[in-house]
Amino acid sequence: MSSSLTVRRIAADQGATLRELRTSSLRDAPDAFDETLEEALSEQAETFDAAAARHAASETAASFILYTEGHPAGLVGAYFDETPERKALVCALWVAPAVRHLRGGELLVNTASAWLAERGADEIYAWVADANRNAMRFYEALGFGPTGEHQPIARAPQEWQTLLVRHVKHV
Repeated sequence: MSSSLTVRRIAADQGATLRELRTSSLRDAPDAFDETLEEALSEQAETFDAAAARHAASETAASFILYTEGHPAGLVGAYFDETPERKALVCALWVAPAVRHLRGGELLVNTASAWLAERGADEIYAWVADANRNAMRFYEALGFGPTGEHQPIARAPQEWQTLLVRHVKHV
């Protein structure tokens, strides 16, 4: 991986950066996320400020930002769901097209996975749209495999998504 890439957990004061990355991701891949560009643009700045502050401090949810040469260029979320199993998930992965060839997505997923593992996760999950073959291949290359669980996508119930899992190797 390029030494010009770094990943850091979002800081409490990065609401504007979060908004910029979220809207960029929705412009680039409007069907890949649970919200629309219009929904993100209609959100108040305070909503992004609150999310950044929450994800900077929470022990159950975090956002990580990819930087290239110091500029934000990607984003991933990590969280524990509220089920009794307390599944650890990575979500909302996006890397700017200009830097995708630098393997920033891998760096983001691995950083988010390490954060989840540090908090006790033995398995990391990711929901991937069945129609998104590039994302499916990406996650498979990182060691994720199917769980056998499928469900309709909330915003497009005629489309399906598959739950993938990667086992954590604790050292």
